[in-house]
Amino acid sequence: MTLLFCISIALLAGLMMTRLANHFHLPAVTAYLIAGILIGPYCLGQLGVEGLGFVSHESVTMLSALSEVALGFIAFAIGNEFRISQLRKIGSQATIIAVVQALTATVLVDLALFALHLMLGDKLPLTAVLMLGAVATATAPAATMMVVNEYKAKGPLVDLLLPIVALDDAVGLVVFAISFGVARAISAGQFHIAAIILEPMIEIVLSLALGTVMGFLFHYSERFFHSNSKRTSLSVAFVILTVALSMLEFDVGGIHVGLSSLLVCMMMGTVFCNICNFSEELMDRVDNWTTPVMALFFVLSGAELELNVFLDAAIVGIGFVYILFRSLGKYVGAFFSSRITGCSSAIQKYLGITLLPQAGVALGMSLKALQFPGAGDLVRNVTLFSVLIYELVGPLATKIALLAAGEIDESGRKSSRVPNKNN
Repeated sequence: MTLLFCISIALLAGLMMTRLANHFHLPAVTAYLIAGILIGPYCLGQLGVEGLGFVSHESVTMLSALSEVALGFIAFAIGNEFRISQLRKIGSQATIIAVVQALTATVLVDLALFALHLMLGDKLPLTAVLMLGAVATATAPAATMMVVNEYKAKGPLVDLLLPIVALDDAVGLVVFAISFGVARAISAGQFHIAAIILEPMIEIVLSLALGTVMGFLFHYSERFFHSNSKRTSLSVAFVILTVALSMLEFDVGGIHVGLSSLLVCMMMGTVFCNICNFSEELMDRVDNWTTPVMALFFVLSGAELELNVFLDAAIVGIGFVYILFRSLGKYVGAFFSSRITGCSSAIQKYLGITLLPQAGVALGMSLKALQFPGAGDLVRNVTLFSVLIYELVGPLATKIALLAAGEIDESGRKSSRVPNKNN
């Protein structure tokens, strides 16, 4: 009964907070995170009433399975962005920009945090440095597209955003898989080639292979069902099954073999969307079903935030350094790569600003980092802190960038807002 109360309170708190957030033009992700903080162990949970809020972090982790499933759907949705027909239209321009700006952010964050590691020692473990550098790659499309839709923005800059964000997250998942494997090798004290290079590569290859197999099995299985409701149920079942299979771990000849649920689910989505002729319609239905699951994921992420960590000036400093150098990496990487690929001066100047927001994929990566005691908690809290900052600042920065690029018609904005005033 307590578990059901926690789930219902988390959902209701998140939904109610979105109503308040609407008045400040903030994205729903921000509202869910704030709601999670308010019903978490450091706010409402302090009352000690089981079910009314999360009285401890243990009560939050009871719902960790929901978070794993939500991550699977996030990765599955990313994979569905990689349709061959759309990739042909994108060309090399968006691909180069996505890869360069993501890797630039990783390199700058790694270098900056490594310098801090030399000064702070165990307060900032090397494993946390590696994982935060990988988390820096991820970009969230939700806040950016909210601004695009609200202000009816149109133009070359807007046309580049979605494909770049999708490719960006794919690059991020691969970089995180490698960084995670290296961090695991360092943590275990195994510095041989098999631990540092071979294990991450095996994880990536096996994850992509399993995702491919599951994608074909998914497509084969849906042929036995013809109603939309049953196909939607099959989709949900396959994502959950894939997440479960990707949790398998074993050792072969002294080499630890694990899988990345994010990569597996992404690959399943990619294979399925390219061989199923009604995958777009099916994805729309799956998105509707998973909406409350995603809301719960973000609320739980907020509830997991260790607020007492931010009483430590050194930890707050790490968070701000991460935000500063990730932002610099995104902007510099987007600027130079867009210049190299022949984009307009407006895209060169403002594209990087629209790539700042972080949310789902970054939070998913930080959730995986919790497998490292101490370092994982630091990665999780720095990521949550940065997500709150980026989701508060990101939409406004995106609006300013699109205005400066001349892709927002302010008169269009006014007419679109009138009907919503009575909501």
